[in-house]
Amino acid sequence: MTLSNLPPLVTIFGGSGFVGRHVVRALARRGYRIRVAVRRPDLAGHLQPLGNVGQIVCVQANLRYRKSVDRAVEGADHVINCVGVLYESGRNSFDAVQEFGARAIAEAARAAGATLTHISAIGADPKSESDYARTKGRAELEVLETVPDAIILRPSIIFGPEDGFFNKFAGMARFSPVLPLIGGGHTKFQPVYVGDVAEAVARAVEGKLAAGTIYELGGPQVLSFRDCLELMLKTIDRKRPFLSLPFGVASVLGRIASLVPFIAPPITADQVVLLKSDNVVSDKAETEGRTLAGIGIAPTMLDAILPTYLVRYRPQGQYTRTGRSA
Repeated sequence: MTLSNLPPLVTIFGGSGFVGRHVVRALARRGYRIRVAVRRPDLAGHLQPLGNVGQIVCVQANLRYRKSVDRAVEGADHVINCVGVLYESGRNSFDAVQEFGARAIAEAARAAGATLTHISAIGADPKSESDYARTKGRAELEVLETVPDAIILRPSIIFGPEDGFFNKFAGMARFSPVLPLIGGGHTKFQPVYVGDVAEAVARAVEGKLAAGTIYELGGPQVLSFRDCLELMLKTIDRKRPFLSLPFGVASVLGRIASLVPFIAPPITADQVVLLKSDNVVSDKAETEGRTLAGIGIAPTMLDAILPTYLVRYRPQGQYTRTGRSA
């Protein structure tokens, strides 16, 4: 095979993370050459079995160091930004990673003449009181200003084997006598399967999505926070009462939890701010077809996936006889 007819090269920032590894798998199956840009390539060996020998290459890149971003993008045909943080840690602030980093990737893609897909989040708003949503919203503006034909994908909360939502509360249910309902548990979500998000990214790379467009990705069900926890408990065959926490109390607890070093806080004050607003696909996106269904992807049901990875939280794991709640 000559250089002129090699498969296109795709650079994926954050390709070793929860969403990124599924994107890598979806593109590898389509035959793309994949360059995964991560801070620690030595910790990304788990990606190699997702493709053929030599198809997936990991390179070092840190969004805070622009030269490393440029090197990772050099020669790429398409660039994907999967990087995001749910809480700030050390120098990995929301501003540094989600805003400055997104702009650096967009500028590098423009310089390389590559097309760009940027993963954002439902609720992204440059005027939001939440630092997470504010930086996500500002990043979108800067990405489209830099690369006007970029495709932006806004998922609701994402579920799948390594998710940080259902796994977190299922793990909590193993030891805690109660589960918290922040703000009464009324916040609405539209959980979307990570495999469906990865498929949407792959179709963007293939040129099947409209350039310069923001898509909102949600699953087939709109569930409240309480509904999600009840479904999780049913899946792991456990019973736990709920403790309603007002937003103010949860915010204080989040600030305290964020002060504990070296561990991921179960909740932060900024996440409490996010929970004050519903996280669902907008009516406008539905009407205009800027959704999974609008691009021809049938959203996956929670019931079809949750048991495949939450089974380990059952009282006797896979050997638990369902119906006997602990």
